[in-house]
Amino acid sequence: MALWLMKSEPDVFGWDGLVARGEAGEEWDGVRNYQARNNMRAMRIGERAFFYHSRSEKAIVGIMEIIAEAHPDSTTDDPRWECVDVRALRALGRPVTLDMVKAEPRLRDMVLVRNSRLSVQPVTEQEWRVVLELAGESP
Repeated sequence: MALWLMKSEPDVFGWDGLVARGEAGEEWDGVRNYQARNNMRAMRIGERAFFYHSRSEKAIVGIMEIIAEAHPDSTTDDPRWECVDVRALRALGRPVTLDMVKAEPRLRDMVLVRNSRLSVQPVTEQEWRVVLELAGESP
């Protein structure tokens, strides 16, 4: 099972907004980058993703579940753009900031460090465990 990290600007659509959607979840729409889109195309139902607040907060704040595989993005008529649906599973024990990630030697190769602009990115199992550790949780 693959693991992911997905970014959103908290003032546009934040963790609390996803939590408010409940079990129905929400489309992860508006992505207009081919690599990010292709990552969503690779996602499967039941996989997990970190929810990352970009811009001002720059922190991993929660864990989501993929509940629908790639389908046309409802925010555009352009058939090139697709999205997945996600639902909130739980908030992290404490947010894991970008500075914390960058300071952790075990995360030096994480896509978040190497290509911080990519909005939908893979996370390795080891990286997942380290982030949970930084959040004060056990994997």
